[in-house]
Amino acid sequence: MMENERFGVIRDSMKNNQLLQKAEFGRIKRRCYTLPGPNFTYGQSSFVKEGGVATAIGHWDVVDEKSKVRHRKLQPNFIALNRESVKSGLVTAAEHQTFRNTHQIWCPLHEGHGPRPSLTFPPDMTFGICTRPSTPIYDLLENKYQYVWIQQQREASEALKLKSQEKIKKERVQDTRTTILRRYQPPEDPAPLWQLPRFQKVGPHLDTFPNQAARQKAFSAQHSDGIAHRGLRGQGVYNIS
Repeated sequence: MMENERFGVIRDSMKNNQLLQKAEFGRIKRRCYTLPGPNFTYGQSSFVKEGGVATAIGHWDVVDEKSKVRHRKLQPNFIALNRESVKSGLVTAAEHQTFRNTHQIWCPLHEGHGPRPSLTFPPDMTFGICTRPSTPIYDLLENKYQYVWIQQQREASEALKLKSQEKIKKERVQDTRTTILRRYQPPEDPAPLWQLPRFQKVGPHLDTFPNQAARQKAFSAQHSDGIAHRGLRGQGVYNIS
């Protein structure tokens, strides 16, 4: 048998690992590295010295009011420069550029920018959006939303129908007495009723007209005006719709 069942050459690093992996007497085999001493610092050291906890508790960092002022860079007022150059009699681009290089007119710093008003909020004010109330489970089980939607659709269709009817009624031309007379077709005279021969030549007992001409004139006016009246004889109220 072979004394060594391994193939290849055993390196020094492998020998060191074998020595580390040997279990000590009465202890389990170590499978971790030894930790450094108590003075070892883990991580990266910070070079910023802010004073520590005592400094943070003892005072507050107050920002100076002067440091809040934002220094704006002065900008040339090209409109004023062009106006002054034209007043001086300069018209070409080179002359305008020379005038700008030799003259300076700056824009005002706080033009149109005033102090912002401070906003005050009540102490019991809540910021954000209110939470939507939960949907009742009974409405979902009873299909209440479906019924409400169907009812809304019916009401909308009824309103549209009434609106269309009102529109048609407004667009229709109302009949007058003249239009009714134009469409009127005079009926044929019916056959006279049968009478006994002895009553055919009997005159009326009461005559309210002064003469026969007035009688015919009144009957003619009643007959011509009876077209627009209700009733079989045209003696009712006016038939205008």
